[in-house]
Amino acid sequence: MSLRSFFDLVEIKTKIASLFPFVIGSLFSLTYFGQFHWQETLLFFVGMIVFDMTTTAINNYMDYQKAHSTAYKYEENVIGKDQLSVNFVRGLIIGMILFTAGIGLYLSFHTGWLLLVMGLVCCFIGVFYTAGPIPLSRMPLGEVFSGFTMGLGIFAMVVYLNTYDQKAFFLDLHFASGRFVLEGNFWQVAALVLASLPLVFMIANIMLANNLRDLETDIENHRYTLVYYIGRDTGLKLFSGLVYGSYGAILLGLVLGVFEWPILLVFLTLPKLRQNLAAHKAELPAPHSFVYSLKNMVRFNSSYALGLVATLVWQYFR
Repeated sequence: MSLRSFFDLVEIKTKIASLFPFVIGSLFSLTYFGQFHWQETLLFFVGMIVFDMTTTAINNYMDYQKAHSTAYKYEENVIGKDQLSVNFVRGLIIGMILFTAGIGLYLSFHTGWLLLVMGLVCCFIGVFYTAGPIPLSRMPLGEVFSGFTMGLGIFAMVVYLNTYDQKAFFLDLHFASGRFVLEGNFWQVAALVLASLPLVFMIANIMLANNLRDLETDIENHRYTLVYYIGRDTGLKLFSGLVYGSYGAILLGLVLGVFEWPILLVFLTLPKLRQNLAAHKAELPAPHSFVYSLKNMVRFNSSYALGLVATLVWQYFR
């Protein structure tokens, strides 16, 4: 397998979707909780990227195995197009899963077992998103699973790694007695969830844009996604609603004290995202229409991160 084929198999260009929850989770740990553990966070980053690549490889592997369209199987899917060995791809996937599991167990041993619980939930969704007898991606909940797994899951795990000693949310296990205690601060957890919602919405919109574009192809390959049930018109309204909902979550967080005023930098992106929504609607179902979901995510999340950086500067000098 060439390096180019590997990058195509894991769709390396899409890894930016998991990079933003990691970066913003790290910044939120600093602005809201005032803590950052760089060693644990760096190790988690390695495991996160490898597992993200793993889930994409599984997605391409299962799509190849279950494809009903010959044209898709041998002209579009990277395994058929590049004539990759199916056994090698399967072994590569298993190897990446084991590597990620090793990192997860190490971090859980050093920071607490709640990380393992959160990681297992995210891993389960990631693996069975396209694997298993009834893949999650072929159900009308793909946007929910992808949005919350990456937008909330990665974000929460990054915040946990940087705040486990504060026990904002923590699982204490006593193996000898078999007892466990789950503890935390309700308001801090609520703040975390609210801060993650823009990430959840923007990542869900990537899947939604993909399904809006590929409706006919998905039906041909027996993938009955959310768009199949609600239609393109309603899907477009949902696409716009998730974008505006991201701004709404930021505004609500500012009112409730989760964010400070520098986060308002996010709203400078609103005019451009409104233009992208109009362009996306006009171009559907052309292949290029999908690009607008990526542009929206990158522009919004970059401004979100910039707003948190500005908050750090404000906190330092005030």
